Amino acid sequence: MEVGNETSVTVFVLLGLSNNPQVQVLLFVVFLVIYLLTLVGNLLIMLMSYTDSRLHTPMYFFLRHLSFLDAFYSSVIVPKLLENLLSKGKTVSFHGCFTQISLVIFSGATESCLLSVMAYDRFQAVCHPLLYMVAMNRRLCTGLVGACWAIGISTSLMNTLLLAQQHFCGPNLIRNIACELPPVLSLACSYPYSSVASILTTMVVLGLGALVLLLGSYSRIIMTALGVSSTTGQSKIFSTCSSHVLVVTIFYGSGIFRYMTPASGSALEQVVSMQYSVVTPLLNPFIYSLKNKEVKAALRRVLVRKSRRTF
Repeated sequence: MEVGNETSVTVFVLLGLSNNPQVQVLLFVVFLVIYLLTLVGNLLIMLMSYTDSRLHTPMYFFLRHLSFLDAFYSSVIVPKLLENLLSKGKTVSFHGCFTQISLVIFSGATESCLLSVMAYDRFQAVCHPLLYMVAMNRRLCTGLVGACWAIGISTSLMNTLLLAQQHFCGPNLIRNIACELPPVLSLACSYPYSSVASILTTMVVLGLGALVLLLGSYSRIIMTALGVSSTTGQSKIFSTCSSHVLVVTIFYGSGIFRYMTPASGSALEQVVSMQYSVVTPLLNPFIYSLKNKEVKAALRRVLVRKSRRTF
């Protein structure tokens, strides 16, 4: 597909955030710190869940993949954002923009599936604790993660290839911090019927399927928790699932607003986009770390081992 022969647009200009040089320098520092914390936080989760034998359970196997996706997604968005904050042109090439869109869709679709798989894992752990390790065996866990990745790749390819068939003759101004499907699609000169149909199909099939699995899993978990006579038992169940519920709420809340509302370039839209693509990957490792005793204990063990080696 010779995309370049179908369009007069060779670059897009990202107009997100401020044009004030002093504000841009401040934003550069803020986003650089957020990015570094995101990488460190998610890499620590990955390291601990891989090296600590006490965390070799299905829950942390899925969490390791979630942390990788968050670090990957942040790396797709933030480096280009930092570059644009220090440059005057704030441009991104046509193919570079489409590559970023493809990777954003892949990360979002894969994470959506993975969060649903993690909800199913919590359902098995709470509702069938005696059969948990048998039901969530290594082969099944690997297959579920592989299916999440396959769905993410196929969703990304389908939506990106359909978008690439559109004709872009100008304008080329994107009022956002990154190349995302809704604002780029609004710049198409041809009627983007196929792309709109693809987006709606993706949202209905993938979103509804994930939502059904999430609601089904947590409905059973709540019913099981309410059937427990002791307050301690109920508290333990809700504590086990609270981190995942919070991550799901943040992910789906901002994602639905971002992809189910028309692209307008408003300040609210840019704030939601920034929260969705920059802040959320930072929050996830902290949410799981601060609300999970096993993760905090594993972190202490890692720090103790490092300090002993140092001294």
